[in-house]
Amino acid sequence: MASTKGLEGITATESKISSIIDDKLTYVGYDIDDLANNSSFEEVVYLLWNQKLPTQTELDGLKEELNNNMELPKEVIDHLKSYDLSTVHPMAALRTTISMLGLFDSEADEMDEEANKRKAVRLQAKISTIVTAFSRIRKGEEPISPKSGLSFAANFLYMLNGKEPEDVEIEAINKALVLHADHELNASTFTARVCVATLSDVYSGVTAAIGALKGPLHGGANEQVMAMLKEIGSVENAIPAIEKKLENKEKIMGMGHRVYRNGDPRAKHLKEMSRELTELTGHSKYYEMSIKIEDYIKENKGLPANVDFYSASVYHSLGIDHDLFTPIFAVSRVSGWLAHILEQYSDNRLIRPRAEYVGPKGQKYTPIEDR
Repeated sequence: MASTKGLEGITATESKISSIIDDKLTYVGYDIDDLANNSSFEEVVYLLWNQKLPTQTELDGLKEELNNNMELPKEVIDHLKSYDLSTVHPMAALRTTISMLGLFDSEADEMDEEANKRKAVRLQAKISTIVTAFSRIRKGEEPISPKSGLSFAANFLYMLNGKEPEDVEIEAINKALVLHADHELNASTFTARVCVATLSDVYSGVTAAIGALKGPLHGGANEQVMAMLKEIGSVENAIPAIEKKLENKEKIMGMGHRVYRNGDPRAKHLKEMSRELTELTGHSKYYEMSIKIEDYIKENKGLPANVDFYSASVYHSLGIDHDLFTPIFAVSRVSGWLAHILEQYSDNRLIRPRAEYVGPKGQKYTPIEDR
């Protein structure tokens, strides 16, 4: 029995949700460029969950459902306030709080399709409120309730900062949410599907996915990109610093991707948003540094930038704390996780691969006194 490290190149399931073929990413057959340039995040959520774009009535209904379900139970807010959040990893807080939400959902263990769709709406709505509440509570501020009439992206920024965002800020967050919504069978999505394939509940599946996303090889790359840019400090130091890192065999985060050979199709959209926002907010050096680094790594290592590389400077320009970059990834990706969870339930089979044994053989038990 042959094995493949990291399951690279292994097809583990069939799906109608998203595809990566010839370096093109699609959601339900729609090219990511088309969606990034034209759709709202709410439209993408509907598309992923229903395999079709919504009518205006259907979109209005989803927006209303999301808005109506954003509030968190008081007990959950009190739970967040009970920690010293200055020492808590935001992804650990998000993982635990999502799991806790299941305790306040009377349908948590209901497994019929309609109940699971209602839970999907609740989770999608509440995850942004958890992230913004965490951010405000650790600064000694009270969480802010969502505002009726705002889009999902606008409400996220409103609940985070306490003021209605500018149009360019809404556009940036909406685009980032669309681009991160799903990505075929990535590590966290596969984790979610493995979990619910046991017929465990939706909350367990999303909690498991967040645990996988927490790892720096998956969701934490953009935070590390920003740390690298801050460390480099100036445009003039960009290439010398990268050369030194390569000499020391350090990994340059945000460059290359396991499934793309000619470049991540999502990166160019956030690259343009980075240019606009850094210029608007006086952080142009981070965009200019990123351009130099991308060009150098592409020329010398053959690795183009991925979606994480430019999302770092986009989020930084919006004034978002760097350790919230991965939780924001989760705010978007939960839409994809939930789509895959619903799809897994619809035609379920327990996911149970085999492992190739490479340990010792033929050993005989030795009594403990003879060891």
